[in-house]
Amino acid sequence: MTTDQMILFGLFAAVFALLIWGRFRYDLVAFGALLTGVVLGVVPTDMAFSGFGHPATIVVALVLIVSAGLVRSGAVFLITRTMVDSSRRLGTHIALMGGIGAVLSAFMNNVAALALLMPVDIQTARKADRPPGLSLMPLSFATILGGMVTLIGTPPNIIIASIRQQSLGESFSMFDFAPVGGIAALAGLIFVALIGWRLIPDRGKTYATAADLQQYIAELTVPDDSDLIGKRVGELDSEAEKSDVAILGLIRDGRRRYGRSANAMLREGDSLVIDATPDALDEFRSALNLAFSDRDREKKLTADAEGLEVVEAVVPDDALIAGRTAMGIGLAWRQSSVLLGISRKGTRINEQVRRTEIQPGDILLLLCPKGRAPDVIDWLGCLPLAQRGLNVTANDKTWLSIGIFGAAVAAASFGLLYLPIALGIVVTAYVLTRILPVTEIYEHVEWPVIVLLGSMIPLGAALEESGGTQLIANALTDLTAGMPAWVILTVLMVVTMTLSDVLNNTATAIVAAPVGIQMAKTLDVSPDPFLMAVAVAASSAFLTPIGHKNNTLILGPGGYRFGDYWRMGLPLEILVIAVSIPSILIFWPL
Repeated sequence: MTTDQMILFGLFAAVFALLIWGRFRYDLVAFGALLTGVVLGVVPTDMAFSGFGHPATIVVALVLIVSAGLVRSGAVFLITRTMVDSSRRLGTHIALMGGIGAVLSAFMNNVAALALLMPVDIQTARKADRPPGLSLMPLSFATILGGMVTLIGTPPNIIIASIRQQSLGESFSMFDFAPVGGIAALAGLIFVALIGWRLIPDRGKTYATAADLQQYIAELTVPDDSDLIGKRVGELDSEAEKSDVAILGLIRDGRRRYGRSANAMLREGDSLVIDATPDALDEFRSALNLAFSDRDREKKLTADAEGLEVVEAVVPDDALIAGRTAMGIGLAWRQSSVLLGISRKGTRINEQVRRTEIQPGDILLLLCPKGRAPDVIDWLGCLPLAQRGLNVTANDKTWLSIGIFGAAVAAASFGLLYLPIALGIVVTAYVLTRILPVTEIYEHVEWPVIVLLGSMIPLGAALEESGGTQLIANALTDLTAGMPAWVILTVLMVVTMTLSDVLNNTATAIVAAPVGIQMAKTLDVSPDPFLMAVAVAASSAFLTPIGHKNNTLILGPGGYRFGDYWRMGLPLEILVIAVSIPSILIFWPL
């Protein structure tokens, strides 16, 4: 083993260890490893940032922007709002949602597909009075499975196609992954819908909702003969604390007084803006002999002259607030919003929540100015759990966005346009037709993933140039010497799946794809079946909540524990291998 190989293996070992540890963000780890490789001389200086211009990196960024355009135009909710019904049996619901999720994931980023469907699934679970944990994991797995079917369905497929082009001079086309990936996805969906969901532990209704923490915001009116007349609003704080309610402000003569109005003297007819559960609200009303306001007055609740709304959001691992507190990022003074509660793996945290460090997978209950909730959630880097409204599907650009995207996919599929060019045209058309504002397009790019790709691609190329991938391939080839082809492919898939369950699937594909090519060269057979095996295996991260971002996103909303995933994930991974190996040997013979 050469010095360069030892350094590169050491760097990859350090990257894997740090990613498994999870103390530092994966983009920082990857970029740090790249810079270290350049300083140590194992990555050429002129190639240090070549990964950021790599076709795989560009395609991933463009797919994210295109996904945002499809969301903004209402193209996705056009499907879900007409097909989802809470009265269906759980198995039927899982099959339907899984099918929708898989189809969407085949043509858009699978994380984006889950982000779109997760609020629909949770709301359906609430209407059906069942725990969302019974259907969220099947939905997550379905969106991961659907990404296997096409070139743009998941980053590993894009990376593997690019590596094939570099090594063999030709990339995979849009639907080359469909025969193997489609069979694996279909088998996986059938298993999830019929058997898999029954293996998930039923932990009850573990999600936190506005009904659980703060049922509503209401007014309590000061009657004409009240003893409170002449007292200051701030003097009611002790009673409010006993009743566990929050006094948000004061309405007088139909107008909201500035701020909380703690020093304002109460008059008859004044209305206190109260945030509380029903029981606490009634206790406070009875203790102070206040009166309920009628429904017509409720719309006068205001904050910043626009009203208040309670929303829920889930925290991904790259959110602004992840690892920080609401007080630390200035949520109150920057966004005029309040963090009311936290749900963490089924356990609510509602005491001193503003001082609690937020973790990926947490659910946040936020009190925001009316109409500002989407902006606040985007600023936090979170994903909404409450639907933002179905009126977006009435947008007159829905079919235009679908048509533009469909034409681009067709052009790329028939070889008329290079895929990055086709997607670039879609993004440009979305901006010109105002489907996506030009000021927002960069906000939809998941920059940590871009940095991860841009950093790992040069490291992977350096490992291949140094002969490191050849060493790994030789070790696997020696291990399987004399064994049938299906055994060799199975070993490669098991090794790749194991890496993908504990690492980012993108990093796994970057390392495993060159190994597959080297194994094929050593055996003097076609590399395509090995690349297909890596593609399916890299996407099959079903054992842990850290192997795929979709699994992380459902951790809090579903009330799952770390050890819940393998119950359905392990038999699913075994099934994927069992159906993929014969499919590979049939459609991509050695």
